[in-house]
Amino acid sequence: MPVYMDHAATTALSEKALEAMLPFFREEYGNPSAVYDLGQTAKNAMEKCRARMAACLGALPTEIFFTSGGTESDNWVLRGVCRAKRQKGRHVITTAFEHNAVLRTLEQMEQDGLEVTRLEPDRQGRITALQLEEAIRPDTVLISVMLANNVVGTVLDVPALARVARSRRVPFHTDAVQAVGHIPVDVRKLGVDFLSLSAHKFNGPKGVGAVYCRLPNRLPPLLTGGGQEKELRSGTENVPGIAGMTAALEEALAEMDGRTARLRRLQERMISGVLALPGIHLTGDPENRLPGFCSFIVEGIFHSVYLVNEMNERGFCVSSGSACSAASRASSHVLLALGYDKALAGAGLRITLGAENTERDVDRALTALREALEKVRKEKPPGAFLP
Repeated sequence: MPVYMDHAATTALSEKALEAMLPFFREEYGNPSAVYDLGQTAKNAMEKCRARMAACLGALPTEIFFTSGGTESDNWVLRGVCRAKRQKGRHVITTAFEHNAVLRTLEQMEQDGLEVTRLEPDRQGRITALQLEEAIRPDTVLISVMLANNVVGTVLDVPALARVARSRRVPFHTDAVQAVGHIPVDVRKLGVDFLSLSAHKFNGPKGVGAVYCRLPNRLPPLLTGGGQEKELRSGTENVPGIAGMTAALEEALAEMDGRTARLRRLQERMISGVLALPGIHLTGDPENRLPGFCSFIVEGIFHSVYLVNEMNERGFCVSSGSACSAASRASSHVLLALGYDKALAGAGLRITLGAENTERDVDRALTALREALEKVRKEKPPGAFLP
């Protein structure tokens, strides 16, 4: 079995999540919209999950809406708020290193007349309250800034940014897909109006997520049809997925303190070992970063995809960055936004540790990385880098 060290891409389904899901595949498979007992059993279970999810996030049950995952959640908030606020203006503020679920959605919306300001992070991936304050205009209708970056692991100061937004009466959305289940996330303490999350990032199932929508805000529907989720998100609810997501999040919160301490130790061991190799530099904030998140720039290679492949040959799953673009040989838009040139922005390496990883895994990975790096730098395959 390979040693998995790409937990920022996805995580294995936990046993508790699987156990929570199983009854809704067979015994309690009813459609929650049906009025007979089998359907109402599913509906009641789903509503209990909604209340439990809300408790995990410091929200009200009526503020939680189930979706198919982070991408749909981001799309719903961006498109929904802009549609609801179109009489006020057509200006949105985001950052230049958001996930593509945000950036590409806004690019598409720009074709229809939306104006977008993309704040540039500093070298460590930080955005200041002053930057945001200066970017807000009278016609700004939404601010969307991620809670933690998915390529370099920097945790942003969302509470400070949300305070600026609140003082200017502009709705604030945070893509918290990478953060929920890994660091404490309380929507009231964050001060956000909208939040997106995805279950498979914290040992829940793929294909299910949620949106937090602070009352009295109300999102117009992104999907129309049967009127599920209070007529705001049509489509038969994924009851097994919702049950698994809820169990996984509760488990992640219950184990967070102990798991975080352990991951911090492994993280320090990995980072110090990698930085001892020649021509490698840490990316992201060295202090305010997700636990277990190790991200680097590797000099002297055409593109990190070759290094990732060599690590795979040696039995280790690591990444060149976001899983959504791991197969691409283009420069990382995140690393470009942090100020690296095109060559270095194509040489990112992401190693994200999880609960099952051990000190022995880290030490073996460091040995494998040393060997892989020597081979990739020696061979220098032609045509490897595409800007």
